[in-house]
Amino acid sequence: MKVTREKTENNQAFLTIEMEPTEVEESLTGSYHRLVKRANIPGFRKGKAPRAVLERFLGKESFLEDALNHLLPQAYEKALKEQQIEAFVQPQLEVVQTDPVIFKATVPLAPEVKLGEYHNIRVTPEPVEVTEDRVKAVIEQLRHQNATWEPVARAVEFGDLVVLNIESQIDGEPFINQEGAQYQVVQDSPFPAPGFSNQLTGMKKSEEKEFKLQLPSDYPRSELAGKEPSFKVKIVEIKQEILPELNDEFARQLGPELKTVKALKKEVTNNLKLSAEEKARADFEERVIEAAVDQAQVEFPPILVEVEIHRLLDEQSRRFQMQGGNLEEYLKSINKTEEQMHEELHPIATKRVTQSLVLGKVAEAEKVEVNQSEIDAEIKNMLKDATKNKAELQKALNTPRSRESMKQVLITRKTINQLVEIAKGSKMNAEVKKEAKR
Repeated sequence: MKVTREKTENNQAFLTIEMEPTEVEESLTGSYHRLVKRANIPGFRKGKAPRAVLERFLGKESFLEDALNHLLPQAYEKALKEQQIEAFVQPQLEVVQTDPVIFKATVPLAPEVKLGEYHNIRVTPEPVEVTEDRVKAVIEQLRHQNATWEPVARAVEFGDLVVLNIESQIDGEPFINQEGAQYQVVQDSPFPAPGFSNQLTGMKKSEEKEFKLQLPSDYPRSELAGKEPSFKVKIVEIKQEILPELNDEFARQLGPELKTVKALKKEVTNNLKLSAEEKARADFEERVIEAAVDQAQVEFPPILVEVEIHRLLDEQSRRFQMQGGNLEEYLKSINKTEEQMHEELHPIATKRVTQSLVLGKVAEAEKVEVNQSEIDAEIKNMLKDATKNKAELQKALNTPRSRESMKQVLITRKTINQLVEIAKGSKMNAEVKKEAKR
């Protein structure tokens, strides 16, 4: 075996490895002994066919492919030892020729992270404020959620709920056809086509109307984008929204503990404040992490970004499956290919990989540790709200792999908390006070 180290760049080593004919022959012999035991060749008992017969039966390419599948990983490991290279993750192997057998290996090397003066990071938290207008807006939303709809004997206005029969077609093919459909007439609504709600305003009960509208160029169903459906609608019923009066009775309907409008406003204010504080906390942490990343110098092999992109795609796919759909249907609905989605996720994945590496280096520098009791406490907390299959969930969470994953999550959480304290100046102030007491 001959190994040539072509170059090293982007935290990757590029190797060309040429196999000796004797090494390839040895691997082919091993393949023969494996494959002959599984092959059912007419005229021969299983495991007794000569090698030449087996090669003709399976095809030389398949025979060689099996040999290389076993030979290449072993050769790659030997090449790493010879070149004194330590791979960070699995390599990319590519066979460039088979006579003689030559393959190339792109070896991802360990990332390099040089932290800046992260102890000097100072970030000012944004103040949390809940305005009276925001409280009023939420209460108004609650009134709409608890509104009733009553029939009215007038023409359709924006905000009404109409019952209508709708017939439509595009290029002679059915588009949307439904009787007794309920539709809220919202101004500038894009559904089912821009301008549809405007066409309904002014119509009266039992009135019919025909019109055409153009679908936008970014319409979710790409095959219909830019086309002009024709509509025929008939108003069956017109309903007006009746908002409940904002009084103590309305407050009590929302919860037995809310006895007055004043109590409702206080509850809404508290909820908005908690939500705002949580968002402010998350935003502050993100700014602190970005400040630490901005000071650091980070280099890593591109494969890490690809792995993160695939992880993000898998997460999205699982979410769609839980909702009864799949990623393919979602991509079709937004008129995008998986390649386009992959490209869009590239900067997000790059950012996440960079942040993860910096946080890992900070954790190492700060000697952040997590003990088994902390993992136990986290598992207990996760099981707290479980009602079904609690024993099975507990068993799954306690596997070595799950516990190790949880340990990494807790280390990251602790590291972020330490950076937050540094950014606020809390850690430095505590250390100054500690020194002053000595």
